[in-house]
Amino acid sequence: MRTVNIQLAVPEGMTSYLSDDDQRAVFERNAMLIYPYIRNLTISHGRAAEILGVYKTDLIEFYDSIGIPYLDQDENDLLEDLATLNKVMGTVK
Repeated sequence: MRTVNIQLAVPEGMTSYLSDDDQRAVFERNAMLIYPYIRNLTISHGRAAEILGVYKTDLIEFYDSIGIPYLDQDENDLLEDLATLNKVMGTVK
């Protein structure tokens, strides 16, 4: 993956935690930097994974490991989707 250097303003106390020596820490940091753009639907998980140079499933698994779900439907949305599926499946017969 090709990288570029950018200047990022962070609180001074964070500087000791931003080393590029640990590749896992770099991945996690970058995944967290890109997550707001996934959340607001600017990019997809797939595109974010491409940018980060990882498989989509690995990115989804990382987010899941820190409590960020891939699917964020509430129960009402799920029930509505199930009702639609049942309706569609009923008309296919």
